[in-house]
Amino acid sequence: MPHIFLALGTNLGQRLANLAQARDFLHQSITIHTLSPIYETEPWGLLEQPMFLNQVLRAETDLEPEALLGLVKGIEKRMGRIFGEVRYGPRIIDIDILAYEDIIFKSPRLTIPHPRLPERAFVLVPLADIAPEWRHPVTGLTAQEMLARVDTSGVFPYPRP
Repeated sequence: MPHIFLALGTNLGQRLANLAQARDFLHQSITIHTLSPIYETEPWGLLEQPMFLNQVLRAETDLEPEALLGLVKGIEKRMGRIFGEVRYGPRIIDIDILAYEDIIFKSPRLTIPHPRLPERAFVLVPLADIAPEWRHPVTGLTAQEMLARVDTSGVFPYPRP
């Protein structure tokens, strides 16, 4: 089965419970192998909003990319995410497909690997924790190499020491 990386993020409600619920829903349809530590992160895009909790997971799935997108969007909706809100605004849950094997995939609804992955410290820190040698199929850089190129000052272990 293909290996995938998914990013989970939440900044509304009971953030830890939101991550756990998303993982539980995902586990019903995919096989989760590895979870990163959880990080508290400053908002990206729209800055005037609560801090996020972020986590990355490595899993296997027999779903094709578009079907996987349908699964994650269905989980977001089931958990109460309202679509059409402010772009990069607050949300109860966000599940992004970061990578699907080493494929490059583009459709009107989905781009894999995630197009903003190389610039997002809140995703690269947890990704590098669980897969530092994973290589981006477009840039050729490893997760660790991409992480070295971004500012990680807004990414904190959760709970903070």
